[in-house]
Amino acid sequence: MGSSGLARLQGLFAVYKPPGLKWLHLRETVELQLLKGLNASVKPPAPKQRVHFLLGPAEGSEEKKLTLTATSVPTLTTHRLVRGPAFTSLKIGVGHRLDAQASGVLDHVTRELLDRILAIIQGSHQKALVMYSNLDLKSQEAYQMAVQGVIRPMNKSPMLISGIRCLHFAPPEFLLEVQCMHETQQQLRRLVHEIGLELRTTAVCVQVRRTRDGFFRLDDALLRTQWDLHSIQDAIQAAAPRVAAELKKNLRLRLGHQPLPSAGQPCGSKDPSSTLGVESSVGP
Repeated sequence: MGSSGLARLQGLFAVYKPPGLKWLHLRETVELQLLKGLNASVKPPAPKQRVHFLLGPAEGSEEKKLTLTATSVPTLTTHRLVRGPAFTSLKIGVGHRLDAQASGVLDHVTRELLDRILAIIQGSHQKALVMYSNLDLKSQEAYQMAVQGVIRPMNKSPMLISGIRCLHFAPPEFLLEVQCMHETQQQLRRLVHEIGLELRTTAVCVQVRRTRDGFFRLDDALLRTQWDLHSIQDAIQAAAPRVAAELKKNLRLRLGHQPLPSAGQPCGSKDPSSTLGVESSVGP
């Protein structure tokens, strides 16, 4: 079970990070749970036997003469308490890291004014997206890619927002949904601050929550109670067809639009698009 269980861990899976938990601690916790499950699944081999000579009186003899008697005893060098656990470390990579949250603290701000600011932000970022994609906007190919929504930056770029909208508005708090790529949480918090300046007030990001990473959604993310060997193996198996389909789609788009970037993974970039919920507060 040990080697086969390890083979089933080759792949991708999503984990839900609770607020306040650092990503490094999350990774270490997942690794610890996986090692615990792998080592528990390893059945210890039957101990090898070795010949040992015991000194004692000869059997069936009344004489006090000592003799050596050959006997078979187990070898303890392969015992778990002597050798230690079979698995001591795993290579676990973290795709997109999330940090802890911030906190913050309105007045004359209206929903219409906020929506107007968000539309301006989205428009400016869409122009930047086209610029970084190196597309000729007059070409039929660029038009088709825009219709399909597969325009991606050709190379490394700053944070680009493909969509932003307000999901909940209850002053002094509001919730934004941001579809973006190449983002960091610090940039998203700065975005909220800049929105506050555009609204002629102050705004502070209270919480950032990623709801989609590539094709992984919240329903795919393993909760803390599921950070164990079998749950992660099942998650990897369940995601494998979608991973293969995404790779095939990217390859098809890349071959069909060379040297244009693919839909799911821009050329020269490791970051697929993400959708994040940003909870904020504004003040006068």
